[in-house]
Amino acid sequence: MVDDLSAPLGQEVPRKRRVRLPFTPQQALATVLGLFLVGFAAFALFGRDPFGGEPAAKLAYDPATLPGAKPQAATPAQPAATSEPVGQKTVTIIDGSSGQRREMPIGGTDAPDLPAGTDAQIPPATGANPKLLENSRHGLVPIAAEGLRPFRAYAMASDLQRTRAATTPSIAIVITGLGVGAAKTNDAIMKLPAAVALAFTPYGADPAKLVGQARAQKHEVLLQVPMEPFDYPDNDPGPQTLLAALPAEQNIDRLMWHMSRFQGYVGLANFMGARFSVTEAALQPIIKEAAKRGLGWLDDGTAPRSLAGPLAEAQAMPFAKADATIDAVPTAAEIDKTLARLETIAREHGSAIGVASALPVSIERIGQWARQLESRGLMLAPLTTVMTKSKSS
Repeated sequence: MVDDLSAPLGQEVPRKRRVRLPFTPQQALATVLGLFLVGFAAFALFGRDPFGGEPAAKLAYDPATLPGAKPQAATPAQPAATSEPVGQKTVTIIDGSSGQRREMPIGGTDAPDLPAGTDAQIPPATGANPKLLENSRHGLVPIAAEGLRPFRAYAMASDLQRTRAATTPSIAIVITGLGVGAAKTNDAIMKLPAAVALAFTPYGADPAKLVGQARAQKHEVLLQVPMEPFDYPDNDPGPQTLLAALPAEQNIDRLMWHMSRFQGYVGLANFMGARFSVTEAALQPIIKEAAKRGLGWLDDGTAPRSLAGPLAEAQAMPFAKADATIDAVPTAAEIDKTLARLETIAREHGSAIGVASALPVSIERIGQWARQLESRGLMLAPLTTVMTKSKSS
């Protein structure tokens, strides 16, 4: 490094030139503050808020309370949204044999009591005879009156059909499990001949409407009553099931609930019920109550030891037991075999009864079979006609 001491004599050491700013740091700070104050003043003068810079407070108020305000009509409170209509419940039914779960919408199970003399509304679609109805705490239920019985009043057979059936091998077909699932129920109503009887469970959103449609198409109608099977409650027919261990009064009250769900049926049929139908102390009061009300009884044949037959006979009640379940094996070939077996039974004994579910294959095969039945010398007859026809041994 060259300095004054080490530099050669006579030569000047070059000095570094310092850069000087045209203003001091104090002047720069003052300039920035001045610009900020100018900007703030401009915003206050030219901004859109005429009250900018003044203190403000936010208050909640009701316009109706201001002087001179006109009163406004109160807006009715909206009911809380629910997933189910008022008075309707959805239950899950589990088939113990298959594990299949089904969601069933049903009406409330605890209907209010109806005071004596109250005129309950008759569902107009069912075409029920008001003379054959009485009030219960659950609603209208069928009754025999003035020499009329629902079994006869709601029968769809003509005099000509009864006359022919007396001398012709006759077969009655009953489609069961209807009312839950409008699509399959409508298929059974519209695609099958009128002589085919339709059995409805008490469940479903609007069974009375579907029953009315069935009767309008001249189908006879049955009410299927849920009864206790051997594997209950793993296999649960549904709410208000008749149970073998319940007192008779409680089972009859449950029967009344089922019977109030819709009107216009000729009789009752069991829905499951292998245990209940072999328990005489439980079944006998139910048979007696149904007979008193002028109803018939169909045993679907699924409980071989069922006592319904002798108990119904003791009450002089119209009774029949199904000879076969048509779609026990739900294939077209097996359904055709079972229908052929019903023809053989009808030829040998004068009549036969088959039950089936509303599977598409069942409806298709039964409809096809029915169109050709008369050409083979047999008759598809209404259920009430076959039930009252004496069967040869």
